[in-house]
Amino acid sequence: MPKSPPPKPTAAELDLLRLLWPLGSATVKQVHELARREKAQMSYATVLRLMQVMHGKGLLVRDDSQRSHVYAPAQAQESLRTGLLKDLIHKAFAGSGKELVMAALRGHVTKEEREEIRKLLRRDDK
Repeated sequence: MPKSPPPKPTAAELDLLRLLWPLGSATVKQVHELARREKAQMSYATVLRLMQVMHGKGLLVRDDSQRSHVYAPAQAQESLRTGLLKDLIHKAFAGSGKELVMAALRGHVTKEEREEIRKLLRRDDK
């Protein structure tokens, strides 16, 4: 049986994953405290429901051996980013990584980022 592709997170789910990845794992309360720093109006109930949905989708794993459930990302940050990027390249750029890079370079990177890209390209040429 073919392996099903990993689930694609929504924008709100990605926001929570960005909070969770550096922590490794956390309770809903811990994630809620971090989320409120970015969005003061974010309620505990919203974070709880979102994390429950993410667990159901397979985006989070849950350890319910303790009173407070502890959640962790089911996929490493780089792995999820790579999958999302491949999907974007396929859907929006007809499979061309070059077109994606060209679009990004047309106004979506700073001068400092451009210099970092140049250094990377020079290093890869060696």
